[in-house]
Amino acid sequence: MPSAIPFSAKRASLSNSPSRQESPPQSALARSSATVTVFSSPTSWIESDALGQCHQVAALDGMIHVAAMPDLHPGKGAPIGAAMASTVLYPFLVGSDIGCGIAVFPIRLKRAVPERLAARFPNLDRALDPERDGDDPAWAVVEGRIPAGHIEGLATVGRGNHFVELARIDKVLEDDHANRLGLAEGDLVLIVHSGSRGLGERILRAHTQAHGAAAAPDPAAYMANHDEAVRWGSLNRRLLAARAAHALGGEPTEPIIDQCHNLVEIREGVYLHRKGAAPGDGRDVLIAGTRGTHSYLVAAHAGPEANHSVAHGAGRKMSRADALRRGRDKHTVDELRRPLVGSVVVCGDRQLLFEEAPTAYKRIEQVIADLVTHDLATPVITTVPLVTYKTPDPGFAPTRERRDYRRKRGRP
Repeated sequence: MPSAIPFSAKRASLSNSPSRQESPPQSALARSSATVTVFSSPTSWIESDALGQCHQVAALDGMIHVAAMPDLHPGKGAPIGAAMASTVLYPFLVGSDIGCGIAVFPIRLKRAVPERLAARFPNLDRALDPERDGDDPAWAVVEGRIPAGHIEGLATVGRGNHFVELARIDKVLEDDHANRLGLAEGDLVLIVHSGSRGLGERILRAHTQAHGAAAAPDPAAYMANHDEAVRWGSLNRRLLAARAAHALGGEPTEPIIDQCHNLVEIREGVYLHRKGAAPGDGRDVLIAGTRGTHSYLVAAHAGPEANHSVAHGAGRKMSRADALRRGRDKHTVDELRRPLVGSVVVCGDRQLLFEEAPTAYKRIEQVIADLVTHDLATPVITTVPLVTYKTPDPGFAPTRERRDYRRKRGRP
């Protein structure tokens, strides 16, 4: 089996020759340089800028080991698709969307006709307010207080690569595991990808205004705020799923998967920073493809060499600016709203449609193949999108919302 590609933290060797980087021993805590391992293959799309960011991170004080996933791509100041273990806590490595993750909720509907269901999605840019929307049935999923008392943006999906998707189980690859999850071919699920909205940004901003990109001077204080944002993100995914389920004519259910991929985990006294990397130590993870491809539910079994982590998605291969420029020459708006898989994308933001075009991302099949090759995960199920909600689109809005939109535009 081809092995992961090791790199020295002090010298960026881009060789794809197979060799094995041993798991970082405890003695690594005392070393001045960290190791970097990229879990990809020679045919995988890995940008040199992303590798450079991995080495910059590896040179930080206290860094032990950087594990780069096959969906690795450059981020703002730190790589996305990486798990970074250190004796020092660096808030900037996790970034502003603390608690971002993907949850999967089973749902039962009488009929799943994409065009009809697209028109039933609620406006998930409109936040739920406890006073104004106190009678909304989605509140039933809330138990206890709202983390950090943060109601701004509650039950909204956000922008970027976030989405709420109605999907169908396309193929079952591991029957026993799928049975334990209660899933079979043809079943429907809601997949929710969202984070902590403004809460995580507020936490990072408070740190950077005082300390820049330096380590957290009071790790316990940061972790207390961080944990609130992680809880908030999980609650937000539940509320989004409940709002969508009620609107589509179903009933809210408990998530069978809810894994955060932007967080800090403390393992044996070491801070494990994950930025676009999902926990992979014996957990089930939904690895999102694009709005025009399958996604994969996998059983993750990553060890210490991978910092107990797996990929979180297909990973970008184009910047948003490049995707916008190239996409306008290659795609039409209608093509992006109705991908070849037969689904419908609800997105009133045309720029976002091009930025999030399937061609802007790596091939999800290659990402999954790399995880399998390196024995980090086993595919269990594939899902295919039926309706993907990104932003409100008046063309798909429920009847009353379309009337309101026309009235605002001065149309009958």
